Amino acid sequence: MEESMPNALVVFEAESAVPNVVAELDEVLRADGFDVAFSTPDDLTMRTEASPQPDLLMVSASLGLQRVALVGQHFMVDGRVPTIISFPEDDLSALEECVEGGFDYVTPPFRRTLLRSRMNSCQEKSELTTTVEEMAALASLREYERELHIAHEIQSGFLPENLPVPAGWEVGARFRPAKQVAGDFYDVFTIVNGRRLAFVVADVCDKGIGAALFMALIRTLLRHTAEHTGASRLVEDEFLLSVDGEGAGGSAAPLLSLGAGPLVQAILGTNRYMARNHLKQGYFATMFFGVLDPVSGVVLYINGGHNPPVVVHADGRRTLLPPTGPAVGILPDSSYTLGYVQLDQGDTLFAYTDGVVEARDIQGHLYGMPKLVDLLESNRGSDAETMLEEVDASVRHFAGHAEQSDDITTLALRRTPAGFAGP
Repeated sequence: MEESMPNALVVFEAESAVPNVVAELDEVLRADGFDVAFSTPDDLTMRTEASPQPDLLMVSASLGLQRVALVGQHFMVDGRVPTIISFPEDDLSALEECVEGGFDYVTPPFRRTLLRSRMNSCQEKSELTTTVEEMAALASLREYERELHIAHEIQSGFLPENLPVPAGWEVGARFRPAKQVAGDFYDVFTIVNGRRLAFVVADVCDKGIGAALFMALIRTLLRHTAEHTGASRLVEDEFLLSVDGEGAGGSAAPLLSLGAGPLVQAILGTNRYMARNHLKQGYFATMFFGVLDPVSGVVLYINGGHNPPVVVHADGRRTLLPPTGPAVGILPDSSYTLGYVQLDQGDTLFAYTDGVVEARDIQGHLYGMPKLVDLLESNRGSDAETMLEEVDASVRHFAGHAEQSDDITTLALRRTPAGFAGP
């Protein structure tokens, strides 16, 4: 197939054009194998999409630097413009302005070899500039990926490697981030000299590195406060204390639990710090923070705007633990209710983030709360690890090839049945 001729477009102002200059340029371009067309700046607006894209733009310097630049922008495709060379008609000062503005040029008498050499020089400079920009972009991308990997490694260090498991209990957790860094987190640790087990599942609003930074901050505040609050210190004046939960029966006994003070102070202190110091950043967290008495099976908890954990009882009943206060970090004087629930032998408390129930399949359908509850009930006799695995497998199967849009975190706490010593 015969190779098509390259296109050259000569742009000049018809009223002020010097005919012999334009004619000479036309002759030299045609002698060099170009298919030549002519246009004024005004005529460019009438060009259609079917008009051929010029390989070379010869623009009269008499148009002025700004208009020469606008001519180039008119032919920009994917951030690139054709080779532009300016030429003088009878005003060298105008040509000087274009050269100072970064445009290459030729002057009469025009010579084919000189014009070709100048074109090659322009193309080489353009290719070099593109190469340098691509190298800079690649270096920047690699630096970003390196920093993201470091952030991922640091964040991984905030998740517990080994979960403390009291005798007669099973504890397990799963963490599946949507990206390299996440806003979800979980934590399990002992407080009050090992006499209570604290556990947290939380979801920081938003995603990405910003959410991951606040995840680290919030997790550190919660754990540090809970571990260093004396068991006898229960509430502060601004904490609106009430009791909610299965089996409360009007008794204040759960309030006297050794874990109540650390639980309350951890939530209050973290909420106050976040709301007073980071309100402008707009980050807050929903969370479920529970404290287990391994001997009695009582769990004291505060649910700060989080998805309600599900307690699956061995006798087939189920209990939802809805929010007992707002998300943490919105208002410094937020009030929280202290709830509690009794876990008997064979009962399982399952906590999760919204990435579970809001998982979507390829058609956009939600996994949903009913599906989760049905799955948990059908697995109520399973150990904690099996239940976690079943939920994860169910969500993966439901989503199929759909992209994971949110972090998924799950935690299971199970009191082993009588006569079963656990793993």
